[in-house]
Amino acid sequence: MNAAVHALEVVLAVLRPAFFFAALLIAVVAGVDWAVRTRRINPFSRVARFFRATVDPLIAPVERRIVSAGGLPSNAPWYALAGVVLAGIIIITVLGFIQGQLARAAFSVGMGSAGLIRLLVGWMFGFLQIALLVHVVSSWTRISPYSPWVRWAHAVAEPMLRPLRQVIPPIGGSIDITPILAYFLLSLLQRFVMSVL
Repeated sequence: MNAAVHALEVVLAVLRPAFFFAALLIAVVAGVDWAVRTRRINPFSRVARFFRATVDPLIAPVERRIVSAGGLPSNAPWYALAGVVLAGIIIITVLGFIQGQLARAAFSVGMGSAGLIRLLVGWMFGFLQIALLVHVVSSWTRISPYSPWVRWAHAVAEPMLRPLRQVIPPIGGSIDITPILAYFLLSLLQRFVMSVL
């Protein structure tokens, strides 16, 4: 397990600068492509022809989504840049999280059965907190609670939130603070349980 933790550490050490330099390169490309699209660069120049032939086909799927949502096609390079930056942040965060959990698991295995119990209890509370966060974020969007992406979060979070909603009414008739309270109560319960273990 320590080998996997070390391997992920090496991968992250390579990915962080790679994503950073890729984002810088894409920022330059997006800036030039935007200048070509908005005619700040002569549309008949070699640069413009090169970008229309090589870069525009890569950005075409992003452009179609922007136009269908009512946006300007000239903004497609910036949305593509934002997508690459967001993907890099998500990948690095997920790999860092996995590395941390593997390191935590390796440490817990070294502590014996008590360490494994603490690890499983910690993971259970972490899962409940993630379910609450996904439930709240999905309620802000147009994602259906029956979507396979968020159905699990609603199934886990609603039994925790329903009793709280019976006691605490929404503030101003529309702001539900029970997820915040549930998250806070879960954190307190986790600290208490971990101190007992």
